[in-house]
Amino acid sequence: MAAAKIQKTIARQQEKISEGQFYEAHQQLRVITSRYVKTENWDAAIDLLYGGALALLQAGQGGSGGDLGIFLIDVLGKGGKECGVGEKSKLLTILRSFPRSEPTKKRFVTEMINWSSKVGDYPFGDPELHHVAGSIFAEECEPYDAERHLALGTKDSPEQLAKCEYEWYTQDDSHTAALYAARAVFPYLLIGNLRSANKAHLIFTSRLNSGNKSVSVQEVSSKSSDMRVYPVLPLLNFLSLLLLAVQRGSSDVFKQLAKHYAPHVKEVGVWDDALAQIGEMYFGIRIPRQGNPLFDMMGSMMGFGGGSPKPKPKKAEVAPPPAADLD
Repeated sequence: MAAAKIQKTIARQQEKISEGQFYEAHQQLRVITSRYVKTENWDAAIDLLYGGALALLQAGQGGSGGDLGIFLIDVLGKGGKECGVGEKSKLLTILRSFPRSEPTKKRFVTEMINWSSKVGDYPFGDPELHHVAGSIFAEECEPYDAERHLALGTKDSPEQLAKCEYEWYTQDDSHTAALYAARAVFPYLLIGNLRSANKAHLIFTSRLNSGNKSVSVQEVSSKSSDMRVYPVLPLLNFLSLLLLAVQRGSSDVFKQLAKHYAPHVKEVGVWDDALAQIGEMYFGIRIPRQGNPLFDMMGSMMGFGGGSPKPKPKKAEVAPPPAADLD
């Protein structure tokens, strides 16, 4: 009986929406939902908000639909709902229904992730929610937002992040490849996810090899590993060797690597904090610590420089390096 009443209410508001009465439908949906919330009829409030948000979003009303979506997240929290399959399905359906580049979408994603971090098993938010949000931002050419979410996503996220960074790189000079590859590698290393870091690096370099024929590459094999060497891209070689060093866990190798490539890393100017964190995490090389270590680590992951603004690789002043036999 209650479900039928909800459907009838949604149908009535959908009719208003089809007639272009967006404001009236939006306001009535909020008023009716507030009554359900007051009586703690959480399921009815959730169903009404879900149906109303979808109807408005599908009519191109991103602001009003987004508002009801955010209201829905608030009700999920007040109603003590868990981050279960049904709840995530509703939220992701709403997220996918947002018009491209709708400003309200970013706030919706933020609220969605914050809710999942409070009621779910993951302190930084549910990986599936992160993955879908990050993938959508990647498709909409929002690389910073894509990075933030894909770094905390699922096992499928490294591929999406590597593709996003490569597409971004194609708009820049060919010698800047390592700056973009690092944005797909460092975040995973900084949260202890070596497998995803390796996967992201492999996908980025594979796309580089097939998509940019002007970049020469040499295959180097040994008994313990295989590696692609880029004679004119020393920083890309540095990333490859860094991943090998992390796998082996040798602080001596890491120190030698950092010393050998120091001039190139210095030219980049934004890797120092991330590399210091990696040195401490994987090789026990202590660094001065101020504030909350975990907060600092996540800050470095998102911006590669603590609290400083994120670098914009497209404008990086890194001159094309000369060819070298081993670098």
